[in-house]
Amino acid sequence: MSISLEALFEMAEALEVPPAFLLASTPGMADAIMALGEQSHTQQDQLAKVLVALSKLEPKVRAARVQKLLMPNADE
Repeated sequence: MSISLEALFEMAEALEVPPAFLLASTPGMADAIMALGEQSHTQQDQLAKVLVALSKLEPKVRAARVQKLLMPNADE
């Protein structure tokens, strides 16, 4: 199946989602795209850098940091 970029962008506009959302290969990727799409360009850049930094960590270290971030009241 193929779809033109023009059609992809039109569909994304109609659905009010970023075009990349329609190309996401997993639900997690789609969630990340939607979350990034709701942020300012500056925040998108910062969050992308955080994601890259997290992805470079050893799996156990990354899991611990992610768990800490996702804990209730993690900002206190």
